[in-house]
Amino acid sequence: MIPACPLAALPRGEALRIETDPPIAVFHTEDGELYAVDDTCTHQDASLADGWLEGCEVECPLHASRFDLRTGRVDAPPAKLPVRTHQVVVRDETVYVMPSDLPPNLPPGVRTGSA
Repeated sequence: MIPACPLAALPRGEALRIETDPPIAVFHTEDGELYAVDDTCTHQDASLADGWLEGCEVECPLHASRFDLRTGRVDAPPAKLPVRTHQVVVRDETVYVMPSDLPPNLPPGVRTGSA
């Protein structure tokens, strides 16, 4: 598990970026739910943590593709591939992310350090 931050440091409606490879974005919805997805839009290299959070969706700040934080499914073009999701655990008031074992769907030209 990767420690992300104290729960109190991530207000509802906000997101933070964890500098992993590839980076992970953690979102705290207005309803109090926590979700984590790869931080890179699958269409082009843009940080989803910098996007707009509405309900359980994040809108990419670059070209407005929307991703469902629960499933990773893309709901609006130009992105076509889903974003990878990760499990979030809160333990002792600290937010942790359990990275997925699945390969990421990175945009063209973006590589991980292990690729």
